Amino acid sequence: MIVPRPTRVVRRHGRFALDEDTAIRATPGAEGAARLLRHLLRPATGLPLPLHEDGRVVFALDERLVGLGDEGYALTVNEHAVVLRAATRQGLAHGVQTIRQLLPAQALGSRPASGVEWALPGVDVRDTPRLPWRGVLLDVARHFQPAPVLRRFVDLLALHKLNVLHLHLTDDQGWRMPVPRYPLLTEVGGRRAETAGDGVPHGGAYTRSELAGLVAYAAERGVRVVPEIEMPGHARAALAAYPHLGNDPGRRLPVWTRWGVSDAVFGVGDATLEFCRDVLDEVLEVFPGRHVHLGGDECPTTEWESGAGAAERVAREGLAGPHELHGWFLRAMADHLVERGRVPVSWERIGDPRAVVMPWRDADDARSALDGGHDVVMAPHRSTYLDYPQTADPDEPAGQPGLVVTAHDVYHLPLPTGVLGAQCALWTEYAPTPHDLERLAFPRLAALADALWSQRPSWTDFTDRMREHGSRLTALAVPHRPLDTRRPPTAREEASTQDETRSPVPPC
Repeated sequence: MIVPRPTRVVRRHGRFALDEDTAIRATPGAEGAARLLRHLLRPATGLPLPLHEDGRVVFALDERLVGLGDEGYALTVNEHAVVLRAATRQGLAHGVQTIRQLLPAQALGSRPASGVEWALPGVDVRDTPRLPWRGVLLDVARHFQPAPVLRRFVDLLALHKLNVLHLHLTDDQGWRMPVPRYPLLTEVGGRRAETAGDGVPHGGAYTRSELAGLVAYAAERGVRVVPEIEMPGHARAALAAYPHLGNDPGRRLPVWTRWGVSDAVFGVGDATLEFCRDVLDEVLEVFPGRHVHLGGDECPTTEWESGAGAAERVAREGLAGPHELHGWFLRAMADHLVERGRVPVSWERIGDPRAVVMPWRDADDARSALDGGHDVVMAPHRSTYLDYPQTADPDEPAGQPGLVVTAHDVYHLPLPTGVLGAQCALWTEYAPTPHDLERLAFPRLAALADALWSQRPSWTDFTDRMREHGSRLTALAVPHRPLDTRRPPTAREEASTQDETRSPVPPC
């Protein structure tokens, strides 16, 4: 009853009991996975699980296991031993999460559990993901969350074998990324006077060491962090700190205190471009992963249409008008990233096929991007935005108005042939606390994980497995409402999880 569903599971006779004498034997390179299992199990079980050359729990890193891919693993449990093998450390990390789920749910708790027999059932598991990008955007710009909250969120992603944390670090309402050359970004841009008229100041920013620590923490768990620095719109917090970066250098604006989108956008002068490149260089120092998100959505052009500086830039670059400055700006930043060996990501097509696109409107945008040669990660708001309520029930806490996005909607998100994967987005206008984050995330993130990992997703099978998985979320103290199964899928919806838009099962 594992979530997400493994590629192949064969039950065997017998079981393997973990006790005070159980030790782990790790081949070179697998020690980190052994430490991870010990760290995750010790609070509830109290078991020491030391490393020992005679350990009967064996973790093996073997690059020759090419059939398992970059994230797959093989797990065998019988009465004599537990053997976890993978070609990569990421694969081993995913296997650790399966071991956790094979144990009684109490093993996931944070306090000692007594009277529980810590035993794994006999089983052979061979498991690989269907899609390589399985992510979640977490917006810390609207409501700041401390680093320990982010680490717990990473742990919840890792449990479900979600492998991307897309960290939305800047927006109109706050700037959370420290940049030593521009200290006012966090000192001024990281604080707002109130939020939507509540009269309560809000602020916060991370240190470089906190973000670097988060990257390392996530990597140990098979999760990579993709940072996002919004440009050229959603820039009000940066302009509050450094007004000269805008289209009216003499204007002083506070950090945006309302939701929605401010008309204040970055200017297009050389100083602003230099600033953006400096910020991106700092991002590259802190976040070593391949992908860097440039934002690029919801950029009003009002200021460009009336500004002399924008008109000069249009003329200098030979553009058709101010409306083309958006793509021009983002292509300039994409060039900067590509020159440094990174892959740019944007919400909109920017006229550069080297950029990964995250279509958030509908599947038609995705097909257009695929036809244009882009890699695509699906993020359609009608089926992946977690700020919308999960149900239409009167007791449902307030959320973004206009839609209801259920776990069923998430499970059946559109996945055109050729996409890298998909992700949900947890925008935080309606999530000021860690409790709110997790309440909005689950069980919908479990649905996303199963839909993207499982080779043959089935809503009916998923709902059956969630009955047991709910006890794991309870053991982890994750606030979640039980999965609503009152709306069964139509025949067409169920078939869509196995039609030609889905990748075939790879050979084992």
